[in-house]
Amino acid sequence: MSSTGLAMTHLVPLAKELDENKVTPGVLGFIVFAVMAAGVWLLMKSMNRHMNRVDFEEAPAPAATAGAASRAAAEPAKGE
Repeated sequence: MSSTGLAMTHLVPLAKELDENKVTPGVLGFIVFAVMAAGVWLLMKSMNRHMNRVDFEEAPAPAATAGAASRAAAEPAKGE
């Protein structure tokens, strides 16, 4: 018999003894949830700080860039 099967045979009687209507997460469940919530809150604050530091300038549209390049090619150089 595998170790998983052996564990299940020992745990099934324990599970039958528990009243399914009275099982709650308890204090440990609350602590785990509170730590996860605090971690998510700290990550969101950190992400917000980092995003505010980003200096982003949007590149011009490709049509505007192509138009400027064709105008520059059409105009003679000023030194000539």
